[in-house]
Amino acid sequence: MTMRSPRGKSAQHAPSTLGLESHDIGVGVPHDSHHCTSSSVHGSDTRDHHSIGGGALAFADLKAQLRRDHTITDWDPEDREAWDNGNAAVAKRNLIWSVICEHVGFSIWSLFSVMALFMGPEYGISMDQKFIIAATATLVGSCLRIPYTQATARFGGRNWAIFSAVVLLIPTGLTMMLMMNPGEFGFGWFLAVAAITGFGGGNFASSMTNINAFYPQRLKGWALGLNAGGGNIGVPVVQVIGLLVIWLFADKPEIVCAIYLVALAVAGVGAAIYMDNLDHQTASGRAMIDCLKHRDTWLICLLYVGTFGSFIGFGFAFSQVLNISFTSAGAAKPALAAAQIAWIGPLLGSVVRPYGGKLADRIGGGKVTLYCFIAMAASASILVVAGMSADANGKVISGGVLAAFIVGFILLFLLSGIANGSVYKIIPTIWEHKAQSLSGLNSHGRTKWSRSMSGALIGIAGAAGGLGGVGINLVLRASYKSNQSATQAFWVFLSFYVMAAVVTWWFYARRPIVIGETTDLPVAGTPEGVPAAGDEVRPSGVASEGTDKQATKEALA
Repeated sequence: MTMRSPRGKSAQHAPSTLGLESHDIGVGVPHDSHHCTSSSVHGSDTRDHHSIGGGALAFADLKAQLRRDHTITDWDPEDREAWDNGNAAVAKRNLIWSVICEHVGFSIWSLFSVMALFMGPEYGISMDQKFIIAATATLVGSCLRIPYTQATARFGGRNWAIFSAVVLLIPTGLTMMLMMNPGEFGFGWFLAVAAITGFGGGNFASSMTNINAFYPQRLKGWALGLNAGGGNIGVPVVQVIGLLVIWLFADKPEIVCAIYLVALAVAGVGAAIYMDNLDHQTASGRAMIDCLKHRDTWLICLLYVGTFGSFIGFGFAFSQVLNISFTSAGAAKPALAAAQIAWIGPLLGSVVRPYGGKLADRIGGGKVTLYCFIAMAASASILVVAGMSADANGKVISGGVLAAFIVGFILLFLLSGIANGSVYKIIPTIWEHKAQSLSGLNSHGRTKWSRSMSGALIGIAGAAGGLGGVGINLVLRASYKSNQSATQAFWVFLSFYVMAAVVTWWFYARRPIVIGETTDLPVAGTPEGVPAAGDEVRPSGVASEGTDKQATKEALA
């Protein structure tokens, strides 16, 4: 059975028949999902828990997790009393395992960015075809984000997390088969398997939609940033594993696949044991359609193309660009040299993403996004100047040009990571504010509507952002194919960042307005002088630093 979470009460599950109290479980998260109003449930076991061996206690908690109900009804994260009484720990546990599942999914999605470094001439795959393989994986992962958003609402966050982890065993196993048999499978096989790895890219939308429903508005920037950043780290982690395999074994790419077969199994089992389903629908087909009627949806998609599109696009392409550059510079082992550097940018971009959301909680997502796009334009300028210098030198890449490429790309990773967090902070605030103007709905109805619309936009924007990654790979491929250099592509990137900065400034960063408990930025299409939501804002007279510290403390509690 399922149990309700009445006002001021922590979320309820079916009580365990073991009669055990809450203990730390899983990855060190307090197990608070058994909080009950009746003392008889927990009071039925009067044993001294400290007398039980650590292993036995852990096993008992695991057994309790397996037997409990995993559906929560009437979840209300805005109820501070219930949040403090146990709901925070429930949300935290789901966040941690959501991050783990999404993390492994991102690694599988970007698996071929690593496999490309192992593909020597014996595989019969050209440089041009490697860019197409990367673009295919990115395209499929991006397109799947919309149905994955719907799947969370239809099947539940926990149930879909289990499925999304287990299904990735298929492309991982197939990739192992391809890499263990060089020359026996043609380009079509690699293209098909790369497309299936795209299922890992869909995990992002379902995970973000799920976590968006678990956390209160005041903590969404940090929670969504942490969830996304933890998932994004899957890109550099698989690249580091690839580097270690190249360094230790040189030509054993199947070891990378074997490691992730185990990781996927762990993620699926962990999600089954420790995650929960929420009874309300966080996204619906109608919400998707309604969402597309708002101008803000299209603007957020545009901005996310520039932020996440840059992150995932460069995540797939950076190792290839480095490999080509090191080859041109005369490196003895260009693949190893590329692998030693390729992971740094994605790692930095992933680590700073939660802080982009945190900074947006404090000063506003519109401002943070604007500053990031300006800095990204400057970073792209470094690439343009370096590329023009190499072109003038007969397209021979010198040490100085190579260093400029590395610095420029790493800055783009860093800035796109921050902007990823700030853009996603804008999303729930837009709908929270729009919900306040809805007539005919009570407080619960407005909350449910805003969650549904936020979940829909998360899926739509995630798909659009991934398509930006497809564009980056195709633009780089076209530039190399037509001019034997990436300079033309760098000009395209620079132009886009300038345009995105102008859009951000015009719609989300130029007219701060104070409304009630929040200081906000205008939503696109809002008449001047009419309050609108672009970013969470602070109560008048309340120090933002203290509020920010309290929000961080609550998110990590």
